Amino acid sequence: MTSQSRSELIAKLNGMIHDCLKDYVSRDEPLAILDFPDIRNCGDSAIWLGEMAYLKDRFGKRPDYVSRLYDFSADELNRRVPTGPIFIHGGGNFGDIWVAHQDFREAIMERFPDRQIIQFPQSIHYSSPERIEQSKRAIGRHKNFVLLVRDEESKEFSEKHFDCTVRLCPDMAFAIGPLPERATQIPVLAMLREDAERVGGTDRKIPSDIPVEDWITESKRKVDIAKKLGVASAYLALKPSEVALRRLDAAAHNRFERGISQISRARAIVTDRLHVHICSLLLGRPHAVLDNSYGKIRRFMNAFSGGTDLSYKATSLEDGIEWARGQAAKGRVDQKEAVSLRA
Repeated sequence: MTSQSRSELIAKLNGMIHDCLKDYVSRDEPLAILDFPDIRNCGDSAIWLGEMAYLKDRFGKRPDYVSRLYDFSADELNRRVPTGPIFIHGGGNFGDIWVAHQDFREAIMERFPDRQIIQFPQSIHYSSPERIEQSKRAIGRHKNFVLLVRDEESKEFSEKHFDCTVRLCPDMAFAIGPLPERATQIPVLAMLREDAERVGGTDRKIPSDIPVEDWITESKRKVDIAKKLGVASAYLALKPSEVALRRLDAAAHNRFERGISQISRARAIVTDRLHVHICSLLLGRPHAVLDNSYGKIRRFMNAFSGGTDLSYKATSLEDGIEWARGQAAKGRVDQKEAVSLRA
């Protein structure tokens, strides 16, 4: 896939994002975003930064109230955002794998029955029929909930079970836009999950020359420093109302940069993380894709981002590694030819 076609794909997906969201945001009305991802997973930070980029680029605005799961204040939300929509951060936690987020989402619906609540794009997965019914009741009682989903299966499931507006929307990380090229250091990197969405056991057979990593390890000290600098920037800009937002924004930028630096080292990548796939597209880096535990990545690629030369749907880890080795070798040859032409 050429650089131009990569940009065209990203621009197309950004247009689709705007088509889904333009009716729920205005320049003049305040808005809130809840469930900020103050966690080590770089993918969640990519989503957050995409949400921020979308609001800034399309509407020239920032959220007026932001909270994490554990520091939400209904009184503060009502004070800062007395009218206007309440957004909930996007991702892959709608259902019963990551129940704390679903509990919070349903509690917000109950607490604000008369406010419009918009769920940024999510992948839907339930294992428990009882939990489906609980969510169905919460959404049905609210009557003004808008659910954006990241794949056709999630859309069909939601339209079947939930009484709300359901729209198919790309992941918000695409709103970050194309990322500049970075120098590579290694041929192939395996970025593989180590959490509840991992596929397979602990006996993955990976050649010893390929580093195996995940992107959920971080330096707490560096994140804390970033947060303090974010707070300082709010005061220096004479915007004390933005202290909380800038603190969290700085953490998201720190985590995102860590993840991009990590994956950009390789000429080709093998992954079972959706946002390694998305960030590889933003970087223009070839990558072989394996699925997660419930088909989230395959479903997303089928809806939006599959069928490009940059990404390959691997049939197995071995297949993905073989493809990535070939791409890395090709990239090395192309790089040498480019250097030769410049000389």
